[in-house]
Amino acid sequence: MENKTILEVENLTKYFSTPGGQLHAVDGVNFKIEQGRTLGIVGESGCGKSTTGRTILKLLEPTGGKIIFDGQDITGYSRKQMRNLRQEMQMVFQDPFSSLDPRQTVMQLISEPIIEHKLLKTKAEIEKRTLELMATVGLAERYINVYPHELDGGRRQRIGIARALAVNPKLIVCDEPVSALDVSIQAQILNLLKQLQKDLGLTYIFITHDLSVVRYFSDDIAVLYLGQMVEKAPADVLFKNPLHPYTKALLSAIPLPIVGGDKPERQLIKGEITSPVNLPDECRFMKRCDFAEERCKNGNPQLREIEPNHFVACSCI
Repeated sequence: MENKTILEVENLTKYFSTPGGQLHAVDGVNFKIEQGRTLGIVGESGCGKSTTGRTILKLLEPTGGKIIFDGQDITGYSRKQMRNLRQEMQMVFQDPFSSLDPRQTVMQLISEPIIEHKLLKTKAEIEKRTLELMATVGLAERYINVYPHELDGGRRQRIGIARALAVNPKLIVCDEPVSALDVSIQAQILNLLKQLQKDLGLTYIFITHDLSVVRYFSDDIAVLYLGQMVEKAPADVLFKNPLHPYTKALLSAIPLPIVGGDKPERQLIKGEITSPVNLPDECRFMKRCDFAEERCKNGNPQLREIEPNHFVACSCI
C-alpha cells in the first residue's frame, strides 16, 4: 500500500521584478512528497532553494503553478485561509537567533503558537504543553525563564523546532537548520529531527547546501540550478549514479577523509553563473558545462525520467 501524497507542486514559479527585467528565482519546479518522507533540496547559494520553501508555505506568493497540500489546492488561498493552515505547515529557519524574539523567554517563545492558534485555554494547560515540548526537543526545564541570547546555537534551534511542533504540523520546511551550528551540535539536531519524524510521522522538505548532510537525512534529493530542478532521484541512487553534469560536479566537491593514496579527480565548475534575469531559452548550465554541445542551445531542457524515479533535465543524456 502506497503512502498518501501530502504535498504536490506543479510547475511552481516565483519571479521578482527588477529594473533589468524578471528575475527567475523559481522556474517550473515539479515534485511530490509522500507522508512521513523527506525531500532534500540542494544547490549553490542563490539557486532558489529557500525561495522554493517559502513559496510552498506561501510566505511568498507564487507567480504561477499549483501548490496542492493534503489534497487541497492552496495556491489561491488568502492570508486568512493560510492562517488556519499554518497549524499543518511549519518552518524551521536557518538562523535560530534572528528567528526568535530576543525579548521573550523560552516559555513565551514556545507557548506563543499555542496561544495564537487558541489550541489550549488555561494557563496550566499551556505551561504543561510547553514543558512537554521542551522535553521532546531535549531542552531542560531549567531554561524555561531564560532568554535566547543566554543560550548556545543548538539550544536556540531546539526552541525553533519546539515552536514548529507546538501546533502539531504535518509538514515542516527545514531551511538549512544546521548550517549555523558546530558539527557536533549538527549531529544532535539531525538525530532529533529524525527521531521526531519516526515518532510523529512528520514530512520534511530539507533545504541545504551540505551534500553529506542531505545524504544522511533525505529519502529523495532534488538538485536546483538557477531556479530549475535539473535532477531528482532517491538519495542512494543520486550518490551512486549522478547523471547531470552539475550534480556530478557538486558530488565531487564533497571532502573525502582519505589520507595518502589516490583521491578521485574533482570535476571543477568553471565560468560565471548565467544571470537569472531574463534567461535565454537554452540550457542554463551550458556555459559552465564541459560536455555542452550545439543542441544545448536549442531550448531549455525539462525533466524527463531516465530510469525509474530518476529524473534529469539534460539534452545530452
